[in-house]
Amino acid sequence: MNVQHFEKNFQYTANEFLTIARKVGKMATYCKLVKDEGSAIRIDAERRATKKDRDQMKVAITVDLPGKTLRSESRRPDVVEAVDRCIEKLEPQLKKYKDRQVKRRT
Repeated sequence: MNVQHFEKNFQYTANEFLTIARKVGKMATYCKLVKDEGSAIRIDAERRATKKDRDQMKVAITVDLPGKTLRSESRRPDVVEAVDRCIEKLEPQLKKYKDRQVKRRT
């Protein structure tokens, strides 16, 4: 599994980085193909100057799997909250992908 992090207009703290890495690593429990060498996870985080404080952090997570690309995006005041929301959005997508892969093999 190849994980790439991209930050724009801010830097992760050490604690945030470890928390995000742990949460993204848990996604591999939903589907074995996430752990595959052919898969990649890209995390794009950007701090934006907005009128709404709750939309300052924009996080997009893209999961490239064999034959499919899954994506989620969230805007929250904190980077960890945004990653949490993105993972919540990706979980059903990963489960659906896993079910389709199991059906194809049988």
